Amino acid sequence: METTEKQESFRDVINGEKPVLVDFTAEWCGPCKMMKPILEDLHKTMGDAVRILKLDVDKNPVVANAFGISGVPTLILFKKGNIVWRQSGVIPAKQLEAVINAHR
Repeated sequence: METTEKQESFRDVINGEKPVLVDFTAEWCGPCKMMKPILEDLHKTMGDAVRILKLDVDKNPVVANAFGISGVPTLILFKKGNIVWRQSGVIPAKQLEAVINAHR
């Protein structure tokens, strides 16, 4: 899992060739904390097949508002800049893996 580096904008990351799973999260959110080990398991399983980013909505309100994030956790899968899947709530790693594989 990673966070975007300053020199690489969020837009650059989601427009890349590789699918990008973004976890819109917040420090105060209990269910968001449950997603951390799930996403770590997903990263171990999928490796470099997908980029996984955590984006704190409180620290990045412009991005959160641009994508209409009203609840956390919300996960969005981007492929070449397009939203191909979106869901709110805690989602098991196997379900996320199936979604990503369906959109590779």
